[in-house]
Amino acid sequence: MDYERLCQFYERLEETTKRLEMTDILVELLREADGDLRAVVYLTRGQLAADFEGIELGVAEKLVMRALHESTGVSEEDLTKAYHKAGDLGDAAFEVLSQRKARRRQASLFAEENQPQASMPVTEVFERFHEIARSAGAGSQSGKLSLLQKLLARASPREARYLVRTVTGKLRLGIADMTILDAMAAAFATKEYRPDLERAYNVCSDLGLVGETLLKGGLAAVEEMRAQVGVPMRAMLAERLPTPEEILAKMGGEGLCELKYDGLRLQAHIPAQGAIHFYSRRLEDLTRQFPDVAGYLRESFRGREAIVEGEVVAVDPQTGDMKPFQEVAKRRGRKNVEEVIAEVPVTLFLFDCLLLDGEDLTEKPLPERREALTRSFDLARGADEEGLERIQLSRAKRVTTPEEVVAFFEQSVAEGAEGIMVKSVGPDSFYKAGSRGYQWIKYKREYSSELQDSLDLVVVGAIAGRGRRAGWYGALIMASYNPEEDVFETICKLGTGFDDATLQAMTEELKSYQHEGGPHPRVRARIAADAWFAPVKVLEVVGAELTLSPLHTAGWGVLKEEAGLSVRFPRFTGKVRDDKKPEEATTLDEIISMFKQQGHKRVESAEES
Repeated sequence: MDYERLCQFYERLEETTKRLEMTDILVELLREADGDLRAVVYLTRGQLAADFEGIELGVAEKLVMRALHESTGVSEEDLTKAYHKAGDLGDAAFEVLSQRKARRRQASLFAEENQPQASMPVTEVFERFHEIARSAGAGSQSGKLSLLQKLLARASPREARYLVRTVTGKLRLGIADMTILDAMAAAFATKEYRPDLERAYNVCSDLGLVGETLLKGGLAAVEEMRAQVGVPMRAMLAERLPTPEEILAKMGGEGLCELKYDGLRLQAHIPAQGAIHFYSRRLEDLTRQFPDVAGYLRESFRGREAIVEGEVVAVDPQTGDMKPFQEVAKRRGRKNVEEVIAEVPVTLFLFDCLLLDGEDLTEKPLPERREALTRSFDLARGADEEGLERIQLSRAKRVTTPEEVVAFFEQSVAEGAEGIMVKSVGPDSFYKAGSRGYQWIKYKREYSSELQDSLDLVVVGAIAGRGRRAGWYGALIMASYNPEEDVFETICKLGTGFDDATLQAMTEELKSYQHEGGPHPRVRARIAADAWFAPVKVLEVVGAELTLSPLHTAGWGVLKEEAGLSVRFPRFTGKVRDDKKPEEATTLDEIISMFKQQGHKRVESAEES
């Protein structure tokens, strides 16, 4: 497949925000891609590989400007003007290359060089991108510049637009993973097999691999895809309910209560030989941040290989008491690992076993998985020099009455947990990777506040700051996730709970996610903003209550015509949920459930606060 042809599909995708139309276009694209399917899937997601492989191009806009200058001869000053005028560096590249093409045509109407230039194959572009990503160390920037300049020198204006957007991380076609899975099912199977594709994706976390497997081996090959050590699975997620009575009713009268630790969820892959790897729920490789945990885990493990899940929590080395999430978060992104190990000691609390010695346990009931976890670790061998066990099993207890749930909850909070998880123990209590359901239910201490729980919301826009906050964003526009429509719907403006340093740093970070020309295609908004962003950043928010609002789109028209839901008096808790993908944010169903649980009888609109 030619890259020019791929870019034509991108143009068509940009012309619509309707998911069904996007799916139809993607079906046509995937069928045409054929042997280039895997590369096309990655490129259409704006990536070079699966998320967990962590392959990034690492090209700054300044370097792209230099590459454009060297490949087109247009001065950097004129390029800057074109960029400011277009508001998008890809559009600026399209403009300058179009002008260069017109000048060449005018200067040499009949010259040999005026013959149409052959488009670059997708495979060649994909490989050049990988070469750019592999360029590291001393002289890497000049290497990246040279490779990018050569690509742009051969590119058509259309190709240049999407080359630039891809290398700067701003392709943003508004296409989610689930939409691509819909298209794969329609292109190579039938809609009834869509769940099989999603199951395979949840197990391998690699859309490109799922597509290639389906194309080459058919549905039979897809159905054979199973958990593998070293390949992270998408995490199983929980629902929430407000009372122990409702929780036990969902569980059929019995459940397993576990502490809900205020830490960082990790999926640990223990190979028979070689290094242990840790992955976050966003599939980031966090291995470098926890070498001490890997050592303790290897010492305590008594099996051959395994995939286990747990929560890594900062602990007080003197007392063993758990510390809040902000403490373990200090380990993220730190390069001086040995120093931070001493500064922030941690314990890994294991709560599930997904694979053990070659056996996939995800289709085993929770009690069997828990038993496998218990017999596979000698916790005493995972203790440090002071005797503190750095590998522990999550504290858990079977319960059958609301009183037992409450007692376990109160004890857990007293120990420093943020609440509890209640999990099904029935014969169908399987581990459903990538799924959210009532097999696992959260019950948190925020339920005693007016707004019964904290919310994980996604930053989708911002309002410019004034006064002391001039030059930064003064408030962020937050959104909840609507999985039915695969979109993000605004729910509040968030301006409190930030200190100046945090807000200033967040302003700089959000610039890399900025979306020009209005809300991102996956964002539904009725409110005005000074800046819009791709839905990437997740923050934890608390508030007084949920109210009906004529300004926000969360649940628009569900509870009242011409009204959505909003958070009254929202406040940032200080917790940035980098461990969560935006699709793991609080969902519309959860928002509506929480609103109803408040006991609202009025339906009048609330003013925006």
